[in-house]
Amino acid sequence: MTFKVASIVPVWLLAIIGSILVGILSPSDEYYTWLAIVFAVATISTFCIQLFVRSKDGLVSRMMASIGGSLIILAIATGVLALISA
Repeated sequence: MTFKVASIVPVWLLAIIGSILVGILSPSDEYYTWLAIVFAVATISTFCIQLFVRSKDGLVSRMMASIGGSLIILAIATGVLALISA
């Protein structure tokens, strides 16, 4: 597994696990607050992982893929949770 994939997929998994936990553990009126917190944690995790990789080549692309992918995942989770709570 290359550094590119190995530094992107954990952030996506964090977003998926976080959105599932938000759906299970939080009350329906607090879904959006907790999803924003999951996105913040995913963004900070992206920075930490990219600092750990120590490779300058493709840094912006890796960060864009990590943050963009987690944004898409959380947008889908927001839609699903909005349909469930309606």
